[in-house]
Amino acid sequence: MAEPILLEMRGVKIEGQTGPDWLPIIKGVDLTLRKGEVLGLIGESGAGKSTLGLAAMGYKRGGCRISGGSIKFDGQELVGATRNDLRALRGRRIAYVAQSAAASFNPAHNLIDQFSEGPMIHGLADRSTSQAEAVALYDAVQLPEPRTIGFRYPHQVSGGQLQRAMTAMAMACKPDLIVFDEPTTALDVTTQIEVLAAIRKAVSELGTAAIYITHDLAVVAQMADRIMVLRYGNLVEEADTRRMLSAPQEAYTKSLWSVRTFEATPKPASDPAPLLQVENVTAAYGDLTVLHDISTKVQTGRTVAVVGESGSGKSTLARAITGLLPPKQGRIVMDGKALAPDFRRRGKDDLRAIQMIYQIPDTALNPRQTVAQILARPARFFTGLSGKALQDRVDDLLALIDLEPGVFRSRLPGELSGGQKQRIGIARALAAEPRLIICDEVTSALDQLVAEGILRLLDRLQQELDLSYLFITHDLATVRAVADSVVVMQYGKVVEDGPKAQVFSPPHDPYTELLLSSVPDMDPDWLTRTLEARG
Repeated sequence: MAEPILLEMRGVKIEGQTGPDWLPIIKGVDLTLRKGEVLGLIGESGAGKSTLGLAAMGYKRGGCRISGGSIKFDGQELVGATRNDLRALRGRRIAYVAQSAAASFNPAHNLIDQFSEGPMIHGLADRSTSQAEAVALYDAVQLPEPRTIGFRYPHQVSGGQLQRAMTAMAMACKPDLIVFDEPTTALDVTTQIEVLAAIRKAVSELGTAAIYITHDLAVVAQMADRIMVLRYGNLVEEADTRRMLSAPQEAYTKSLWSVRTFEATPKPASDPAPLLQVENVTAAYGDLTVLHDISTKVQTGRTVAVVGESGSGKSTLARAITGLLPPKQGRIVMDGKALAPDFRRRGKDDLRAIQMIYQIPDTALNPRQTVAQILARPARFFTGLSGKALQDRVDDLLALIDLEPGVFRSRLPGELSGGQKQRIGIARALAAEPRLIICDEVTSALDQLVAEGILRLLDRLQQELDLSYLFITHDLATVRAVADSVVVMQYGKVVEDGPKAQVFSPPHDPYTELLLSSVPDMDPDWLTRTLEARG
């Protein structure tokens, strides 16, 4: 017998305001979710996935309105419900795991206090009981040092660790429904397995229903009982997961399922001189050493991929190179010149030469500035442009990243999808006309169609501008597509460093082998088999 219906959405329409006009975002979508069921919600960036997921909580972002339809949770109508009624549900019976954990945590409070807030507010547990539950859930989602990590502040843990802490926090009140909005986007492949297993176990044991929003088709294949495909705010197709994977009906769904074949333009056989050299760098946060004697290089016009688990030191290496975290030992050499360890002591040309695209655009873009203002600032500072020339440069940058200038120039970051925000971050880095761009998980927030477009764009720019890339990522498929050489990191040390073909060809270092074997595929039974094989 089928489980009772928990969530029923009928003819839901959601609009967003642009100036005096209201434009449709969700265009009359129906959604039904039964108790204990996991629904996968997929589609391109901007398809309306997160907007529909938030609507399941009776929530709409600023500048949006629910203009039609009905949303019933366990028989209770959420459209038009009072603020108090919605507060009683949110966090207690409906929880949300945001795509950007760093933008969702309060930086002034430690993790365990923020975990305990929900159970205490809803009268489910006192502080000591809630903190004990936090430790158990931190352990379940494979956070390191689960007994003590909760006493760290958000900035003291990696992006992947913060995402796992948010997943644990959503489970704190044992809700009836959890909306997972890209919960493994920031996770490396080995950690992703453990988190997916923890989510699946919690959903199963607690009888919790879930809406699982993702652009990673291999992940949704492991998690969902049923899949809905969205595009431009419309429902394209809906089916049982196995049937959807084996026999999609619509052309758009088939295009999502198709295997991407992009590979970066082959480089000449010559061995160019190093543009960037990292020489015996050791770096620390306070007394905690996080990089241990790191040495590597990036050659002119080449792409070096840096891979490793969350917390391995990948982003910290980027911070040391850019001078945001001055090394305790060693030096950073750019084009034969040793750079000042602290960015504040570097000249404008040194700052201009190395630009960075950050992993989490929500925290990297000023929410109070328009897209034009965000892009104009570095263009003005580094190139001296002003007036009409500066406006033209902003429009050129938007065109480069496939966003229509007339539409996006005046928008705020809050009016953009996750993928659109990341593209603005790429354009901002290009505005300085750098020689080296550090790409910190630049495609992790993008669906595969948009991500391939971004990779093609970066490849074209590399050929045209002779750019060099340090590409930090946990996506090994992306590494295979773009990298000339690969650096594998673990616990702040370099495990392997060499040409891509060498690193990806057996025999592998045991840690590299673990990474390669942790990449999910489209088989719905892959996660179960992998967990069983590892005991």
